[in-house]
Amino acid sequence: MDAPLRQSPLRLWIGRRRYWLAGTAVVLALAAIAAYFYLAAGLGQSALSYATTRASYGDVTQTVSANGTLNPVIEVNVGSQVSGTVQKLYVDFNSRVRKGQVLLTLDPTLFKAQLAQSKAALDNADANLLLAKTNETRIATLVKSGYETQSDLDQAVANRKVAEAQVELAAAQLQRDQTNLDNSVIRSPVDGVVINRVVDVGQTVAASFQTPTLFVIGQNLHDMQIDVTVDEADVGQIHPGQHSDFTVDAYPDRKFVGTVAAVRLNPTIVQNVVTYDVVVSVDNRDERLLPGMTAYVDVVVLQRRHVLLVPNAALRVHVPGAVGETAAGSALYVLENGRPRRVLVKSGASDGRQTEILSGSLREGDSVIIGFTAAAQAKRGPFQLF
Repeated sequence: MDAPLRQSPLRLWIGRRRYWLAGTAVVLALAAIAAYFYLAAGLGQSALSYATTRASYGDVTQTVSANGTLNPVIEVNVGSQVSGTVQKLYVDFNSRVRKGQVLLTLDPTLFKAQLAQSKAALDNADANLLLAKTNETRIATLVKSGYETQSDLDQAVANRKVAEAQVELAAAQLQRDQTNLDNSVIRSPVDGVVINRVVDVGQTVAASFQTPTLFVIGQNLHDMQIDVTVDEADVGQIHPGQHSDFTVDAYPDRKFVGTVAAVRLNPTIVQNVVTYDVVVSVDNRDERLLPGMTAYVDVVVLQRRHVLLVPNAALRVHVPGAVGETAAGSALYVLENGRPRRVLVKSGASDGRQTEILSGSLREGDSVIIGFTAAAQAKRGPFQLF
């Protein structure tokens, strides 16, 4: 067999040159790819990569939100002091009543019979008293003549006093029975509207142990109140006289107004959650608001006029590596010449959408970063620049 051909030095040099050129090409390609991604990352810092807004002056209102129930300012439970059967009803639900107006009557038969018995007992006591007085006068005369003893006179005086006591007892019984008869007619104690009626004709009312409720009357529905349940973390910001806005489900497109009337000191504790009852007074002259409606209340606890404002989102954005102030504290980012700059600020009141800027180098008209555009998010890809 022929011996293997030996390569010349020139061919060996050419082969090594090819490998060197191929390696150089690979390195250049990698460098080009890196440069591309670097430039793409640089685009993430451009003005087109950010969602921005202008810092501007405006008004901000800080509120405490809570739910409550609409109620009449005065709600009277009308009951009965006597037992009996409902004979007649004179009012129904939603009836407007005046003070002293008859609402219902109980069957008066038993009351009249008891009153007649008491009158007879009083007449009998009066007759016994008259007899006792006559005996006392007669015996007193006989004692002077020596026909009766002092002991007999003393007994006659005692009998007269007993008869007088019996008259007073019978008179008191008569007055009580007359009152029971009067109480069989149930009258309204106030002017108002019948919110609830609990009884019907023929129903027996038993007042043996406690006064039964027959009607619930709301006095003057033109003035109502909302009993709002407020968490202990917010109640310290609420004071009488503060303005409040509220809505109800019955009129979702209408906003009503009220005023904080009182913060009640008695807490309600349920499963270690402490709340307080805040009373909001409401003008209800058109009577659109009804007792029992759920009200969604916003109590105005702080209001600022013509202050520098930024969206709340601006205080949540973070851009690592941005130039500007680096001290700890609240900060936001301003876009200047296409590059973000960090600005330290002191925030104030917030309405949940915008926040007041109390101090810092932020100025009206500054372009404040509030997020990133969709294009910037796509360009970021797996390279999380922020």
